[in-house]
Amino acid sequence: VQLAESGGGLVQAGGSLRLSCAASGLTGTLTRMGWYRQAPGKERELVAAIIPNGSTTYGTSVKGRFSISRNVYKTAWYLQMSSLTPEDTALYYCHAVGRGRRDFWGQGTQVTVSS
Repeated sequence: VQLAESGGGLVQAGGSLRLSCAASGLTGTLTRMGWYRQAPGKERELVAAIIPNGSTTYGTSVKGRFSISRNVYKTAWYLQMSSLTPEDTALYYCHAVGRGRRDFWGQGTQVTVSS
């Protein structure tokens, strides 16, 4: 499975941004799809995840502000980010779990929130 993010960029605090992840390959085997982020000097953290039945999980710091969604084919998923703050500045990674709990990662897309 190959993952490719798009949609990152520079946005002012309070603004919104939508990230997209395009997946190719054996996407039918995916059991979990989501987003992680890593800010400079910090560990990579879960932002949001979604499983095929539609259930979602969010990191504590983004609950109520971010929303994850996906298409029914599991070939694309999205992260709608609202009320962004400078603390949301990070490299955002698209992530998926496939057969045998194998992890797949995208290259990352930079999100920068200016104050």
